Amino acid sequence: MSHRPAIGVSVQELDTPALLLDLEACRGNLQKMASYFADRPAKLRPHFKNHKCTRLARLQLDAGSAVGMTCAQIDEAEALSRAGFDDLLIANQVVGAGKVRRVARIAEKSNLAVAVDDASQARTIANAAQEMGVTIGLLLEVDIGMGRCGVPSGQPALDLARQLVELPNVEFRGLQAYEGHLVGVSDRPERQTKVRDSMGRALETRALLEQHGIPVPTVSGCSTATYQYSGTLEGVTEVQTGSYATMDWHYHQLAPEFEIALSVLATVVSHHDDRSVLNVGVKCLGNEFGFPRIKDMPDLEIPFFGAEEHCVVRNASHWKVGDTTEVHSSHGCTTCNLHPRMYVHQNGTVVDVWPIDGRTGAM
Repeated sequence: MSHRPAIGVSVQELDTPALLLDLEACRGNLQKMASYFADRPAKLRPHFKNHKCTRLARLQLDAGSAVGMTCAQIDEAEALSRAGFDDLLIANQVVGAGKVRRVARIAEKSNLAVAVDDASQARTIANAAQEMGVTIGLLLEVDIGMGRCGVPSGQPALDLARQLVELPNVEFRGLQAYEGHLVGVSDRPERQTKVRDSMGRALETRALLEQHGIPVPTVSGCSTATYQYSGTLEGVTEVQTGSYATMDWHYHQLAPEFEIALSVLATVVSHHDDRSVLNVGVKCLGNEFGFPRIKDMPDLEIPFFGAEEHCVVRNASHWKVGDTTEVHSSHGCTTCNLHPRMYVHQNGTVVDVWPIDGRTGAM
């Protein structure tokens, strides 16, 4: 179904719920991040998982200071490869024969690297690459405190790296290290100290590998909430910032220099006394970091947010049935994954409609 006729209409005329992207705010965010790294050693590898939209990804690369895109899963990498992106990182463990074959097919068209933290996983990737006649890059993931994926820093990482460099049809390209356990620290000086201590484990591991004759050209990690801290450490080469492109209210609290560009347009479908009901629920808005907030009226009370299709708002006495309002989610990444498209607008007028072509199950 074509949604091009929406171009030129006011966002208020769209059927709701509708995912909106403020183009000027988004472009400002992209330029701000690109400018920050323009004269710094580390470069951007923006995280596609934030929006999963190849049109927006192209704007991120065109803004400058970027070497390629980061993906969280194979669907995303396949969408980017189809769209002509040629330098990709799947910053995640890929396990399973079918998935590994898909990775090898992506490597036929794009320069691809994959995160690994297990020798058997790496051997499976190497075997698939050998069968397809391609080369796949490997980033050894080091756990620097998050307690998720990754081998411990230091000797365990060196032991695994020694195995990786011996495998056929793969290229050891360095380390991945994500300080995700610290991105939510609200106090900025405290966040800086803890992030630099944490990323220091990865840099110490890099030095250890190089002392033993294993070159480590890449150390990739960081986030929108930590780009100023870990992204400026000597030895960090890639910054996987994601949320800065669209922003949500949660990340805006952590990095207020970026504007909230993403919202969901909703309609008041019921209004009684002090209770209004919007036609948005958990099937429209990611809420991992808190309940949604009403744009320009963040103090309006949302007593509960867990219904599939509804959001109750208290004390919006000025609303009536049929009114529309924009809602900010607490997590843009999962919000975008819930929608097939985003309506791009300037000054309240839709100027384009972009498919979210990398979302789970989109193809």
